Amino acid sequence: MSSADPDFDNRPAEHAGARPGLDPNRETVEQWLEALSGWALDHLDGLETAPAQGLAGAVALDVAAEVSKPITEAPLDGGVEAVLDVLARAVPASFNTAGPGYLAYVPGGGLVAAGIADLVSNWTNRFTGLTPAAPALVRLEADVLRWLCAEFGYSDRAYGILTSGGSAANFSGFVAARVDRLGDDGDYREAIAYTSGQAHHSVAKSLGLAGIPKRNLRQVPTDAAFRMRPDALYKQVQADRAAGRRPFLVVASAGTTNTGAVDPLPALADVCAKEELWLHVDGAYGGAFVLCDEGKRRLTGIERADSIAFDPHKGMFLPYGTGCLLARDGAALRRAHSAGADYLQDVDALDRDGESPSPHDYGPELSRDFRGLRLWLPLMLHGAAPFRTQLQEKLTLAERFTDGLRAHIERGLPAQVVAAPQLSTVAFRLSHREGESIDAWNARNQQWLRAINERGRAYLSSTLLPLPSGDSAFTLRVCVLSFRTHAERIDACLEDLVATA
Repeated sequence: MSSADPDFDNRPAEHAGARPGLDPNRETVEQWLEALSGWALDHLDGLETAPAQGLAGAVALDVAAEVSKPITEAPLDGGVEAVLDVLARAVPASFNTAGPGYLAYVPGGGLVAAGIADLVSNWTNRFTGLTPAAPALVRLEADVLRWLCAEFGYSDRAYGILTSGGSAANFSGFVAARVDRLGDDGDYREAIAYTSGQAHHSVAKSLGLAGIPKRNLRQVPTDAAFRMRPDALYKQVQADRAAGRRPFLVVASAGTTNTGAVDPLPALADVCAKEELWLHVDGAYGGAFVLCDEGKRRLTGIERADSIAFDPHKGMFLPYGTGCLLARDGAALRRAHSAGADYLQDVDALDRDGESPSPHDYGPELSRDFRGLRLWLPLMLHGAAPFRTQLQEKLTLAERFTDGLRAHIERGLPAQVVAAPQLSTVAFRLSHREGESIDAWNARNQQWLRAINERGRAYLSSTLLPLPSGDSAFTLRVCVLSFRTHAERIDACLEDLVATA
């Protein structure tokens, strides 16, 4: 078939005799880019004054119904302008995670440079699952991974994989631990893993996907700062060994979602070394703080972990869908994930001396998007220094919030700091009144959270934290992690706390 064949013609329909196609001419692409990039830049310009939460609940569902369009055989009437009308309605009907007032859950900033990287990556559309298919591009990703390994204190034996997020990173880390400590015979009925009750829910989920029965996950007690107790861990391991079970994995946290707690990593590493257990650190939220001096100090001991999960889409401010798993012994990660196939014999036959490791050999994916460019391009355009500065600022802002809240409490604000920041998360709530039921107390704190968020300058979230009585208390939390959040937004949040309490 020649390019003159009308069935092969992909030119836009406005050209005489052409058929609609999927490869528009340059003029059309430039029009689309101008319209969409202009809209996106206007969106960025409006983040400072946009409501901190965004639309949610029933209102957002109404918008979802209104913007839903049927898929037809023809393009949407109105073209790119009609598409922008849809986006202008749909985007505000969501949590405003990229805004400076988003202090809920764990913020994700979404660097502009990373968005440009995705444009380049998607348009060039190279296959980066196997190194021989794109050795230079995989090398760029490998350069970032080796830099990260060094930043976390690992030696040149370490290696890693970029994943879709912390859940996927945890899963691959657990598979590596299972293969390394238990072999791969498939009998995991007595395989025991340990974590704390403050661990992310992906820990239990990923262990189940890795073949470990749910009943075999132990919850180790925590101390008053919500950190796993090494003494309690040691006792549980001894009890399980005495019962004939097979302890193999400890999952520690470097920044829990609830309170930002950092488990005592050096002491846990000591227990794991003595008992020959694989130590995995879930640093999805907090791991990136190793990039700044103060954060590295607070995460001392993380370099002794056998594997570390962390999310660049959190602490490195990248778009969602960018996680990372690092392993102290890269070969252990490869042993757990490497596989071959006859249909790959053509790439295996290429000259591969000196190439970077194939991502396929270190994780579950063969086909994957080119995540490496999302890290590489921002680091090339900005350098590493601004990332370190931003992360240091977030630690400082969390302290600023805590100091301000305590000052208001001393002046009579009926509240309490439940968990001071170990990283950049603060947990707090209204004080309990004498004789007040737990339900009434929780309801007052729920009302306080709604009142703060309704003011629109800061969006906070909540959690439930255990009480000595065995009940759970509704607790508000602030998590500072957006590169767009600065001191004036923290001060505005404090003002709103006092005005609504």
